[in-house]
Amino acid sequence: MNRETRLQALSSFLKSKRAKIMPEDVGFPIGTRRRTPGLRREEVAQLAGVSTTWYTWLEQGRDIQVSASVLDCVAAALQLNDDEREYLYALALGSGYSALPINEEQTEITPSLKRILKELRFCPTIISDRRCQIVGWNEAASHVFMDFDQIPAEQRNMIELLFTRKEFRRLAGNWEHFVGGFLAIFRAYYGQYVQDDWYERFIDEMKRSHPEFQYLWEQSQVSSAPDVLLEFRHARVGKMLFHLTSFQVKGNTDLRCSVYTPAPETSTEAKLRRLMGGQD
Repeated sequence: MNRETRLQALSSFLKSKRAKIMPEDVGFPIGTRRRTPGLRREEVAQLAGVSTTWYTWLEQGRDIQVSASVLDCVAAALQLNDDEREYLYALALGSGYSALPINEEQTEITPSLKRILKELRFCPTIISDRRCQIVGWNEAASHVFMDFDQIPAEQRNMIELLFTRKEFRRLAGNWEHFVGGFLAIFRAYYGQYVQDDWYERFIDEMKRSHPEFQYLWEQSQVSSAPDVLLEFRHARVGKMLFHLTSFQVKGNTDLRCSVYTPAPETSTEAKLRRLMGGQD
């Protein structure tokens, strides 16, 4: 992304994080004249040990001089987690990996990953690249989500599918929560590959095509590996509970493995076995 776009993203991120911190939680009086939720700019500046003017300029997205040590103070004031800190540094400093080329054809996954997909028989599993393009899945994922084979390879972007396919809306017990987990991963990539203009083009297109996307994107967290409990309402077997564990696959390609493990002490695995034709 260009400098202006990067600084606008930084501004939106800082405003969002500031709005989520209650003044009483960090020792400030609630007061009666607060017009917006969260902390004031001067309060963040006080917590970070910087001038109000400097922090205001930072939050406004001005092109000012910043250092990692001062950003550490801002991150602490805004109570950022490790993923959010990396995101802050990437946007404020313009760092991040160079835009690595991605083959326009579907990425080939390794034989070892194919073996993992096969072995995770009753754990729906999806493998995606750093643009959330789905490049691999197992049979269980086809039964729980959809038959990805029926979707052209160039259209298998998980973020886009969440907003365009009615199967996902019907499936998720809380669709916004479900989407939020993927947007948290996508935002982490967005900061990690800050020099790749593809992300900005994709986000702009999603905002134009799907009004809900803009609100959810602005509210999204930053997480490279969310671990959440999800409730699905499958059309054939009803309620299913899965723990989502997402992790990056080490290697030459930046791939992510998202594993949906049936929640223990529930009937989820038994229902999944029925969906898959009573496999042992």
